[in-house]
Amino acid sequence: MAWEEELFAYLDDLEGQAAALYDAEREPELADRSRAEYQQVTLASRLAASVDRDVTLEVSGTGSVAGRLERVGTGWCLLHGAGQDWIVRLEALVAVHGASERSLPEVAWSPLTRLGVGGALRRLAESGEPCSVHVVDGRRHDGVLERVGADFVEVSSGEQRRQVLVAFGAVAAVQSRR
Repeated sequence: MAWEEELFAYLDDLEGQAAALYDAEREPELADRSRAEYQQVTLASRLAASVDRDVTLEVSGTGSVAGRLERVGTGWCLLHGAGQDWIVRLEALVAVHGASERSLPEVAWSPLTRLGVGGALRRLAESGEPCSVHVVDGRRHDGVLERVGADFVEVSSGEQRRQVLVAFGAVAAVQSRR
C-alpha cells in the first residue's frame, strides 16, 4: 500500500500547487476589485463610521477643531468639544485625523442623518444661542442665527441687531458660544 500513499501524497501536492497558482492569479484581480470598490467610499461615510470618536478636523478658513464627532448629515457634521458645538460643512474640510478605518454607506443612514446643513442651522437658530459663523476665507460673523433660508443663514449682531446674510457655500463652520 506504500505506492497508494505515495500516489495520494503526489496528487495532494499537485492539488496544493494548483490552488497556490489559482490564488496567485486571483490576487491582482482581487486587489483591483478592492480598489474599484473603495473608490465608491465617501468622506461622509467614513465620518459616519467615526461617530462617537475623538477626531481633529482641519477646516478651511477656521483651522483645527478637535472634539467628539456627534453626528454626520448630508454635507455636514457636528463636533462637540470644550463645551461648544461645531457644525462643519464637509466641503470646507481639509483633513480629518482620528477617523475610523471603516465606513458606513449612506444607504444605511437613518432619515434624520439625511438632513442637510440647513436643518442643523435651523436647530441652532431655534436655540437662540450666540455663535460664530466662520467663513472659508477666514472671516467670522459673531451673533445669533435669526433665520435660515434655502441656501443662506441670517446672522444678527449688536444692539441694533444688524443683519448679515451668509451663503451656505461660504460657510466653513458654525461654532456655538455657550
